[in-house]
Amino acid sequence: MRSIQKIGGGGYHLAQAHANPPQTHTQATTRWTSFGHKAAVRQSLQHEQYQLCCYSEIRADQLGHGYHIEHVENKSQNPVRTFDYTNLAASALDSTNDLGRFKQLGRATFGGHAPGKQASCDMARFVTCHQPDCARFFAYLSDGRIVPANNLTAADRDRAQYTIDLLNLNSPYLITLRQSWWDELDELYTQHQQQGWSLSHLVAIDLVPHQHALSPFFSMTRQFFGPVAETVLQQQAPSLL
Repeated sequence: MRSIQKIGGGGYHLAQAHANPPQTHTQATTRWTSFGHKAAVRQSLQHEQYQLCCYSEIRADQLGHGYHIEHVENKSQNPVRTFDYTNLAASALDSTNDLGRFKQLGRATFGGHAPGKQASCDMARFVTCHQPDCARFFAYLSDGRIVPANNLTAADRDRAQYTIDLLNLNSPYLITLRQSWWDELDELYTQHQQQGWSLSHLVAIDLVPHQHALSPFFSMTRQFFGPVAETVLQQQAPSLL
């Protein structure tokens, strides 16, 4: 999970709705359902996230999926933040089409549509994508799993595991995608080492935005390449550090 830096306020209509925020769960649900400017807000969120899902870091558009507007703090738990742009993010999957497709294929949902996140979440334990240090909580394994990072305190390790479980970030679907991506990185790394090609150029392909979009699994790629990745980011995309 990479930290998302909020840009702007989501547009005039969202700001107007937030000026008189809902006070109850029912009001939040009714007003959000009838809010007619979701597409514009979603586009703004995807732009500031470089097209990555806020939780899983997949490129939903490249996989034939859509995005939905995620309330990081559930509107059922804090209706006042329903139209608060600082509480919104773009998360895979599209609520209209993808959920039915996943159900038909027997796939477990994840991210904002994970059952645990849909129910409720403990915001004191939940590591959110808007925390500047959220990336430090997680590590990525070659078998595709995401786990709590090493050297965390017991409390932070609990927060990391809670977040992984809440968002179902180790769903079989995501594990398969991450393992495939890791294997591809490993093959390219080996090839570049054997041929004496530039690792910096290889790293830049996936860690530096192209047409304001990133390759999937930014955090895992950054971890995979280690110090080389940090150097490339410092030189070519310091805003992503």
